[in-house]
Amino acid sequence: MKVGSLFSGMGGFDLGLERAGMRVEWQVEIDPWCQALLMAERPTIQVYGDIKKIVWETVRPVDIVCGGFPCQPVSVAGKRQAQNDPRWLWPEFLRCIRILRPRYILIENVPGLLTAGFADVLSGLASCGYDAEWDCLPAGIFGAHFRRDRVFIVAGRPLPCGMRWEGIGSSKNRTWSQQQFARLVEHELSICVPASKGQRVSDGFPHRIHRLRAIGNSVVPQIVEAIGKMIMEVER
Repeated sequence: MKVGSLFSGMGGFDLGLERAGMRVEWQVEIDPWCQALLMAERPTIQVYGDIKKIVWETVRPVDIVCGGFPCQPVSVAGKRQAQNDPRWLWPEFLRCIRILRPRYILIENVPGLLTAGFADVLSGLASCGYDAEWDCLPAGIFGAHFRRDRVFIVAGRPLPCGMRWEGIGSSKNRTWSQQQFARLVEHELSICVPASKGQRVSDGFPHRIHRLRAIGNSVVPQIVEAIGKMIMEVER
C-alpha cells in the first residue's frame, strides 16, 4: 500500500507504516531541519514544504494519507483556541483528502483534541464520505518506556467492517507487563543525566537519533506499526 505522509517531522508515521509492509511515496514537512533529516534518511522520496502551498492535483495519489497536524491549538498546555489559532492546520489536511481521496486516513494528535476541535475533524471526514474510528492509546503498552497518551483516528470510505480498535490496545499487544514497564523506567532514569545534557528515555526510534532537535515532531512508531498491520490484515 502506498502512503502519503503529512506533517512528517522526523518520520515516525513513515517508519511505523513501513514496518507494517507499506511504502511511503511522499512526505510533507515545513521545518528545514526535519526536511534535511527526511531527505538524508529516505533520499528517493519526494519531500514537499509548506502544506498551504501544495497543489494537490499534481501530487501522486496514495492508498493512505497519514499525519499529526500541529497540536498546539488543542493542547491543554496552551490556550486551546482550536480553530481560532493560526496553527490550526486541519483544514489543510482536509484539503489534501478532498482532492486525493485516499482509501484510508490515519490521524494522530494529543488527547486535548477530543474536547477542542474534534467535532470539526469528524464533520470534515464525514463531509468527504469517510467513516471514522478512534481511540486514545498510550505508548507504554507498545513497549515504550513512558506513557504518552495520543488520540489516533482511522477513517475509510466506508471503513471496512473488520476495522475496529478491539485488540489494538489489548493484552496481546502489551509487549511489556506492568512490572517490566516499571523496571525499565527505573533503569532508564537511573542512567540518565540531567535533561540539560540532552538525555531522555527510549522513544522507539533506532539508535536514539536526532532527538534533541526533532523528537517532538513525531509519533511513536510502534503504535503506528500496530495500526498499519491492522489495516493490512483487513485488506488481505
